[in-house]
Amino acid sequence: MSPYATTRTLPEDATGAALRSDVLAGLTGSPKTLPPKWFYDAHGSDLFDEITTLPEYYPTRAEREILMARAAEIAGATGARTLIELGSGSSDKTRHLLEAFSELTHYVPVDVSESALRGAAKLLLAEHPALDIHALVADFTRPLVLPPTPGPRLVAFLGGTIGNLLPEERTAFLTSVRQLLSPGDFFLLGTDLVKDEATLVAAYDDAAGVTAAFDKNVLSVVNRELGADFDLDAFDHVAVWDAGREWIEMRLRSAVAQTVKVPALDLAVNFAAGEELRTEVSAKFRREGVQSELAAAGLELTQWWTDSEGRFAVSLSTVPAS
Repeated sequence: MSPYATTRTLPEDATGAALRSDVLAGLTGSPKTLPPKWFYDAHGSDLFDEITTLPEYYPTRAEREILMARAAEIAGATGARTLIELGSGSSDKTRHLLEAFSELTHYVPVDVSESALRGAAKLLLAEHPALDIHALVADFTRPLVLPPTPGPRLVAFLGGTIGNLLPEERTAFLTSVRQLLSPGDFFLLGTDLVKDEATLVAAYDDAAGVTAAFDKNVLSVVNRELGADFDLDAFDHVAVWDAGREWIEMRLRSAVAQTVKVPALDLAVNFAAGEELRTEVSAKFRREGVQSELAAAGLELTQWWTDSEGRFAVSLSTVPAS
């Protein structure tokens, strides 16, 4: 079995420090916000896995359809020997690619969770014992230093996660991706597409209430980690389509006027009845917009694939010839 290596670029206390900073800034801002990355403790991750199986939540199925149908085409277009996956998590999507990449020898998963990286590597090495895996415990929204690996390299950012970044954050992220690439390298991106409001809202407010539980889990994380006293029953889950910005907003609406205390921050937060706390933005895209944002970062769109119903897109871009 080839070696499995891990490099940690996040300090051991980075997660706690980031949570304190985000909660303080978000709960004292106007409007109040909390970043969606704090949904994902162990319970939140389990809830999201359940969401991906719900009939209303199409993105995971649509992207999987594309990857399964186009993996060989992606492999042929890139000739990649190294796959770098940003926000890899359990590496489930990676399996659809690995089978088709006959030239691939190295896999570099990047995630903030070392336990998720270790678990995914164990499963992948059982299936691909010759694969060299070098995991990075890192935040992909910050500058990355990659281990030396052979090219061509394919950087993958799947799941539509780019939609959770605000426009200025997307600009910074795509610029950082371009800086990772050399001529002959490629970038594979998953983007959810603009569609009718009813389909979009249902995907983020399912009939079974799983997404509502997932949304409220961010309050449980703040309660546990910072000693806060959020009453989850005093907040209602809301999903709203913003047609002007072309994104879904998930919010938690205070059912009553209340004050929430966060002892770790020496903070008391007043909520008016009906006041909303934004917990996620999920932007939806059009081909011309994706192409424009990639070009602004110095990347050239070369391939564009959608699922059979045109709900989701996977695009391939590269560094244009100078």
